[in-house]
Amino acid sequence: MNFNSLIFLIAALHFYGPAIGASTDKIQTVSLGYAEIIDDPRYEEKRAYARIRVKPHHRPVAGAEVAIRDSRILGRALNIKFQVLLTEANNAKDLAAQIKRMNRDLGVEFFIIDADASVLDFIARETAAMNILLFNISDFSDDLRSSKCRANLMHVIPSYAMLADSLGQFLVFKKWREVLLLKGSGPGDAAFATAFVRSAKRFGIKIDDVRDFVPGNDPREREQNNILLMTSGTDADLVFVSDIEGDFGRYVQYQTQGPLPVIGTEGLQASSWHWAWERHGAPQLNQRFERHANRRMQGPDWAAWTAVKSIIESILRTESIEFETILAYLRSDKLNLDAYKGAPVSFRSWNNQLRQPILLHTYNAIIERAPIRGFLHPVENMDTLGYDRSESRCQLER
Repeated sequence: MNFNSLIFLIAALHFYGPAIGASTDKIQTVSLGYAEIIDDPRYEEKRAYARIRVKPHHRPVAGAEVAIRDSRILGRALNIKFQVLLTEANNAKDLAAQIKRMNRDLGVEFFIIDADASVLDFIARETAAMNILLFNISDFSDDLRSSKCRANLMHVIPSYAMLADSLGQFLVFKKWREVLLLKGSGPGDAAFATAFVRSAKRFGIKIDDVRDFVPGNDPREREQNNILLMTSGTDADLVFVSDIEGDFGRYVQYQTQGPLPVIGTEGLQASSWHWAWERHGAPQLNQRFERHANRRMQGPDWAAWTAVKSIIESILRTESIEFETILAYLRSDKLNLDAYKGAPVSFRSWNNQLRQPILLHTYNAIIERAPIRGFLHPVENMDTLGYDRSESRCQLER
């Protein structure tokens, strides 16, 4: 527990104890749901030719479990027991049915969802008329924050637009103005590339060329899988690689035609969390997570942890466990949650996205934290990342 958490605990015991828990010896239980898809293809073991695990894919439920463990001392002082109830299903329809059942039979109203955009959209539509609030912890799709936004779906994980804007700000800061964009064929590759093209236009960065790559060694496709050829004939200052799975992108560094830095999904990357972040209480959180999960904390893990913490924070601050009261606080400007990234986080009123700093990192070091100094906003500098109110096609203003 860091110093700020200790101060908050003391304040909570003084101000909230009598209101929530001291009037009765009975312990109140607040249950949060955690839902995921069985055999989610995003968690398949994706290995290259030599059986090398290209990028780790871990279920982020451990983040929610650590958040519950973090709340035990405060919960005991307030006579509240916080718990996470897990559920899973084979498809979106069955998962929505499970969530409805847990709401009806167990009174669960807040659900952390680990699923892709199509599943999230289906569940949000199916539960729109119910007292249920969903938290997206693992899908970056910009559509969920714009044309397909839902009032009952909060986004803790950042969007592709936020990640791309973070990298765009860094390029402007470094005065690297021309970029060669290498793009894969997967839906995530296309979505991240589209987000960076938008960011480049926003910050005055020139896309020298967009070149599609095809993973593999087929000589008939050498113009699309030979990195030396793909990076020739360009005046770019660096290469942006959009390869979510990383099977092709891991070879780009040091094989380019010229001495070009690499950013995007390789080289310098943008994430909501990284184990090398060493400030604002992050080492303590990383240590607690590693002891619990026997691995390092990643972005979705942090998002699951933050989703649970935001609900608990709202209960404590409102002195209530009533759904409407908690919901109003969660979606208001009053929420200022310490997420261990150096700035209090809260949800944007226009699209339910958690505004947050983004960490720019290599594989083992944090290089910068966005928003980059000098990028200012009339209201909140973190709103320079992703879709601002004036840019949003979402109609959730409260």
